[in-house]
Amino acid sequence: MTPTPELFRDVTERLRAAGVDYPRLVARVLWEHAHTKTLSPTSVGERESLFESFIRRRIAREPVAYITGHREFWSLDFAVGPGVLVPRPESETLIEQLVRAFPDKSAPLALLDLGAGSGCLIAAALSEYPNATGTAVERSEAALAYCRANLEKLGLSGRCRVIAQDFAQAAGSYDGILANPPYIRRGDIASLAPEVRLFEPLEALDGGEDGLEAYRLLVTLSARLLKPSGLAFFEIGASQADALSAMMGRRLVGIVPDLAGNPRCAVGRKS
Repeated sequence: MTPTPELFRDVTERLRAAGVDYPRLVARVLWEHAHTKTLSPTSVGERESLFESFIRRRIAREPVAYITGHREFWSLDFAVGPGVLVPRPESETLIEQLVRAFPDKSAPLALLDLGAGSGCLIAAALSEYPNATGTAVERSEAALAYCRANLEKLGLSGRCRVIAQDFAQAAGSYDGILANPPYIRRGDIASLAPEVRLFEPLEALDGGEDGLEAYRLLVTLSARLLKPSGLAFFEIGASQADALSAMMGRRLVGIVPDLAGNPRCAVGRKS
């Protein structure tokens, strides 16, 4: 069932007035979500009431992914909500580079995700390598709950350990290391979109005064944790390519752009 033209026109204008991007698409997505959540499919009033609650949340700039409770990444469906970073399509660049670097899909790779959040990176990687094993390290209790639930839902929990700790304490030996660390400069956080600034976890965003705090640790960690032939794949901000190049030195294999052409993935070797 579709909303009446009057209702759809009204909510679209309200969303547009609130500064929401793609208001017509958002209205459609939230209407469909209200339809799937409504206990009685024939109850128009119940559906419209739920739809209105979703619209109000979006007008308050709550991310659509938090309202619907899920986000697609690497063609997989991930549960997300308050306390966990919403997966972004540009992060798929890390998986693309992992697959390019290790073309043998049957390889029994040992993979590590540092600061795993929702588990989207390690789950996507394990979905590509059926004989691989994974380790997901995350210190946030809220994010850990989503990570465990997503791995279970995708049938990957048997191949992935989830460890509750700061990634500075990570141990082991790995063929591939994935990380999407906090990399926003602290002074820039106030200028982020409301969806990010007001709702997503600060600890997943704040990269310190220069945005590079986590990378100083990651570069040292990867030298210790990578196998001799292993590679690390770090997501970076669009303006951080030069800083990462200098930080990684001869260990840098390359910096790869995302589909928008922005530097996104720094690839590094052990030594």
